[in-house]
Amino acid sequence: MSRTLQEIIRNNPFSSPFSSQRNDDGLKVNQFRSLAALSADTSGAPAEEYSCEYASNKFFALCGLGGIVSCGVTHTMIVPLDLVKCRIQVDRAKYGNIINGFKVTLRESGVRELGKGWAPTFFGYSMQGCFKFGLYEVFKHIYADLVGEENAFLWRTTLYLAASASAEFFADIALCPMEAVKVRIQTQPGFAVTLREGLPKFIKEEGVTGLYKGLIPLWGRQIPYTMMKFACFERTVEALYKFVVPKPRSDCTKAEQLMVTFVAGYIAGVFCAIVSHPADTIVSILNKQKGSTFIGVAKNLGFRAMWNGLFPRIIMIGTLTAAQWFIYDSVKVYFKLPRPPPPEMPESLKKKLEAAANN
Repeated sequence: MSRTLQEIIRNNPFSSPFSSQRNDDGLKVNQFRSLAALSADTSGAPAEEYSCEYASNKFFALCGLGGIVSCGVTHTMIVPLDLVKCRIQVDRAKYGNIINGFKVTLRESGVRELGKGWAPTFFGYSMQGCFKFGLYEVFKHIYADLVGEENAFLWRTTLYLAASASAEFFADIALCPMEAVKVRIQTQPGFAVTLREGLPKFIKEEGVTGLYKGLIPLWGRQIPYTMMKFACFERTVEALYKFVVPKPRSDCTKAEQLMVTFVAGYIAGVFCAIVSHPADTIVSILNKQKGSTFIGVAKNLGFRAMWNGLFPRIIMIGTLTAAQWFIYDSVKVYFKLPRPPPPEMPESLKKKLEAAANN
């Protein structure tokens, strides 16, 4: 069954530009694209070699590793900003805005306080990144094969949304326990300083199930966030190469391609922060207050208060998302993984549209 699944994933319209999928006429899909690329190479330079086949087990494993590096490292780097953001969300009267939040935190507890919660952040978001990026690659190609080549192109935004939502569903299950401990450490004075102290104490107070009480609001925050993160990124990359970058992607250097990745990631990050912020505020308060519920917190807050801390979160998530995409794509480059270009309209669809226009 795994072999069949792997073949299905490999033979989809988002596959490598050098795939061996065949159409009804017996010709290889992208065959002419491959030949054209080779014939255009007059320098005699060898074609780029990949470390593994597209959609192989090694490919998906390395994509998961890229997710671990990109999410674990970036989230840990911005722990000070995240700590202040969470405190603004749970006690706006005391911390006020981002600048005052840093001042109050440093005045009361010193510089070391800004590193609180780094361990659950690192481990939690590393696990989340593995599932988020690794499973996104899997679901994207499975869904593309299910709908067919032409529909996969026409409905590619919907495909990105569905694949990213499916991946994030599982990623949040891995993240939730560490997120609960992180927020409790950061927002409840005197609770704990380290993960080793905080995790057993949390379980003792609320049980193992308490670690997952924030799962539903976490889904409410992370799934819209991830859907926007991946769909907006994919379409922004496509638009940048089409309207902004003055030369084809194939003519761009690796560094230039990574710069496009960073810019598209930042644009996607701004939208991510906005659509997921109300749920993020609820999660912060939910994990601070023992015995609280999602509905109860939402009612007590009111709509306006759900947007507390939005500006620092836009800065945080914009930078975070851009850095994550940059690191993830860099990992692909480092391990020489296949990196297909933005999807192009299938020849069969072009012929149908031309035929319809001529009628």
